[in-house]
Amino acid sequence: MTEAAGLVPKRILVTGGTGLVGRAIEKVVADGEGRLDEEWIFVSSRDADLTNAAETKALFEKHKPTHVIHLAAMVGGLFKNIRFNLDFWRRNIHINDNVLHSAYETGVQKVVSCLSTCIFPDKTTYPINESMIHNGPPHSSNFGYSYAKRMIDIQNRGYFEQHGCRFTAVIPTNVFGPHDNFNIEDGHVLPGLIHKVYLAKQTGSALTIWGTGKPRRQFIYSLDLARLFLWVLREYDEVEPIILSVGEEDEVSIREAAEAIVEAMDFRGELVFDTTKADGQFKKTASNSKLRHYLPSFQFTPFRQAVKETCAWFSANYANARK
Repeated sequence: MTEAAGLVPKRILVTGGTGLVGRAIEKVVADGEGRLDEEWIFVSSRDADLTNAAETKALFEKHKPTHVIHLAAMVGGLFKNIRFNLDFWRRNIHINDNVLHSAYETGVQKVVSCLSTCIFPDKTTYPINESMIHNGPPHSSNFGYSYAKRMIDIQNRGYFEQHGCRFTAVIPTNVFGPHDNFNIEDGHVLPGLIHKVYLAKQTGSALTIWGTGKPRRQFIYSLDLARLFLWVLREYDEVEPIILSVGEEDEVSIREAAEAIVEAMDFRGELVFDTTKADGQFKKTASNSKLRHYLPSFQFTPFRQAVKETCAWFSANYANARK
């Protein structure tokens, strides 16, 4: 039907399709944001080991995608990164090289890869923007992951200059939402806090938050990010990456994030800050002026509403949630 209507069908392969962002894209597509000329294929590590070049190539030859959203990565929170910087470097370099090269070899028209604001230089001026990625070393706590993600930008430029490929990347700020990894040791700050509040409420104990609670972050709800991914895939034509983030004015401290979770989960206990634990970077304020230039009227879900929805999902799906 699509071909009869003059539309060229797109086959969109999403790597890391069962993770936080992949699930969010699947949901927004299913909830009406998908188009008739799009066929969506969500794959996970069960479908192929992307650190293996032959398995990656076989995956691309099986599904024959015209477009790729590349989300697959070895990820983890601050403390896991500190322990395994080499593993984060090697696994992610292999995954990214295999995905991008298979995309090139099989004639994929466009790849949108997912970077992270942790790739930016540790010593920098704020707000950070897309031109500053390579201006100095990233924070030492997660240099392996950060450098591996930076190299996607280098490869995108190389594939464009040498082969004319339309490979680009997005840089989201701190993503959270349903289907996150809520592991307290290895997860990111917000899902870790949600799990901690849930347990503290169950046991009637105090809520202990690692660090001072002072570091500030821009959080983006996974469903908002998913809608922006669809726009990038369909409309954004630059090879240069684009930051996908709420505005600078929407930055919140870890303490404020914890208070939003406490309110959403109706936790009545005490909040204790364990200042013997590391804070990580104090802030990573990112400018979303490039995004606003393209989409001046995009509406983000208010932070407290998004936290409330995520807490409700976690409580309802506690048995099966990643934790």
